Amino acid sequence: MTLVILGADTKKRLNRSLETFESAGYKRIDSLDHLPETDAVLGVTGGGADLLRDADRRGVKYVLVHDGGSDGTPGGSYERAHHRVEASQVAELAQHLRSRERPLVTCLAFGYKNGAPADAALLIDARFLDNPYWVPELRERNGLDPAVTEYVMKQPAAARLLDDLERMVVDLLPLYTEKGRMHLVVAFGCTGGQHRSVVLASAMSKRLEARGVDVDFVTRDI
Repeated sequence: MTLVILGADTKKRLNRSLETFESAGYKRIDSLDHLPETDAVLGVTGGGADLLRDADRRGVKYVLVHDGGSDGTPGGSYERAHHRVEASQVAELAQHLRSRERPLVTCLAFGYKNGAPADAALLIDARFLDNPYWVPELRERNGLDPAVTEYVMKQPAAARLLDDLERMVVDLLPLYTEKGRMHLVVAFGCTGGQHRSVVLASAMSKRLEARGVDVDFVTRDI
């Protein structure tokens, strides 16, 4: 089972997000006692620092999600969150966090100018590659465009990176699974999240899919 501890910067946001998790099949609970055998969500207010410390003391496994801005609490849900989300992202995250029989790998493309994802198991900085942004005819396109893909992938370092990373992910995936972590985020970052990161995340998702891995390809900043 997956236990999600959910915080938010307002009670209204917290209740809305709790309802979203319930709609996704989670059982809403109000304490850490008598945890159910199914996916569950527990809402915390005021940062929930005491509850989080209690969960850690008990050795309870959980995923910490915070909806919205800072709660202003040291050691609270915002400061310690595995996932910081906005309202539009809650439903998708709820589905991603559901307990699974097979692991899921998310290949995520993002731009450093908008912040790096906090939940990535592996984070690849793609800024060592030549940037299509500086090619006038490619600037307004993105990494989903075949011309941009060709520009990035013709650089030998791109293929070498993907070869090494593919082997690493395939080797690590069963080790994460043994620890109960069924969702692995492999994040690729470039300056704006439009070109290089998108090409690499897409290529990696196709490679893993060809190996029979369940894959999700996400372009955060497009």
